[in-house]
Amino acid sequence: MKVSVIITTYNAVEWLQKVLIGYSVQTECDFEIVIADDGSTSETKDLISQFSSKFKNPIIHVWHEDHGFQKTKILNKAILKSNSDYLIFTDGDCIPRKDFVEMHLKHSEIGYFLSGGYFKLPLSISKLISENDIINSNCFQLYWLKNNGFKLNFKSIKLTNNLYIAQFMNWITPTKRSWNGHNSSGWKNDILAVNGFNNEMQYGGEDREMGERMFNNGMLSKQIRYSAICVHLDHSRGYSSPEIWKKNNSIRSFNKKHSIIKTKNGIDKV
Repeated sequence: MKVSVIITTYNAVEWLQKVLIGYSVQTECDFEIVIADDGSTSETKDLISQFSSKFKNPIIHVWHEDHGFQKTKILNKAILKSNSDYLIFTDGDCIPRKDFVEMHLKHSEIGYFLSGGYFKLPLSISKLISENDIINSNCFQLYWLKNNGFKLNFKSIKLTNNLYIAQFMNWITPTKRSWNGHNSSGWKNDILAVNGFNNEMQYGGEDREMGERMFNNGMLSKQIRYSAICVHLDHSRGYSSPEIWKKNNSIRSFNKKHSIIKTKNGIDKV
């Protein structure tokens, strides 16, 4: 397979179903899906079984028991279960446009990881999106979003289908080329070289921390936030707290100061 798509999830079956529909109609078909499940109930397993016939390659369900927010640990486990040299990382609340996988592969390059973004939708539209809206790409069309109550703004250009505009916007955007868990990709060997994600970190910068260690290891990154498009479905974040952010920021500051490449508690510890 050309690529493995690693999708994080936790007890969000309604959203994950919409995301899997998006991956069932990709223009690039030679990929596997690895679900990094941070302790969901059996509903998620049942949903994955329902979708197993819709993909050329199997969907791999990587699960561990629910002991609170352990996204980094389940991601490391998912990486080890993947069967491709190139990995795309995203979340179970991000519906991909039909060319999402194709764009990641098109822009992949040795020595780089890719940094993408998402287009945030309000809860009302998130719930409104149907299977047909995903298959027909309605939820990526500005006229459809506007007709359903979305207020267009300057950020709406993220949904452009024009390759030249996308390339230009990727070039001029001031957004940093960081590793973003909802939309990034890289070579498995480069991720293993930094010992994967830091298992000590919880919600708040845990994805970017790995990317920062990849930079310390001599990696470069490319901006694809206007090329590889996904829409983000709204939800609450009850797992965030100031204390956790403070701890995570302290780890990132230490890594920057000391040019840390490998985390001591990473993929080799899961």
